[in-house]
Amino acid sequence: MTAELPARPGVVERWHHVVEHCDLAALDALIADDAVFSSPAVFTPQEGKAKVLAYLRAALTVFDGTGFHYVEEWYGDRSAVLEFATELDGIHVNGIDLVHWNDRDQITSFKVMVRPVKGLQALIPLMAAQLSPS
Repeated sequence: MTAELPARPGVVERWHHVVEHCDLAALDALIADDAVFSSPAVFTPQEGKAKVLAYLRAALTVFDGTGFHYVEEWYGDRSAVLEFATELDGIHVNGIDLVHWNDRDQITSFKVMVRPVKGLQALIPLMAAQLSPS
């Protein structure tokens, strides 16, 4: 007998839509005003919807065309762990997105962890280029 997988929460389904279609309007609606983004490369959490959107838009741009995909997912009542894999400049990158949401199905916390260190080192300048003022 095979165990049945839990249903993917609506928030996670909407996040997958954003990633697959680079749908920035849907991304805006998905992020709560008081959301916090925790980067693997920045010491302090980035607080507020505008900062969270900036980091997530940058990541969508950086990972576009890299083979970024989610490998596995685990769900809680208002949280999810999404394991991803991709390749940056010939370096295999693996990590997780740890996502929490509120009762309005808006993301309140988005924490990214990346391995190996060489992968993080490849990611940092790419993200910095996207986040730097034009």
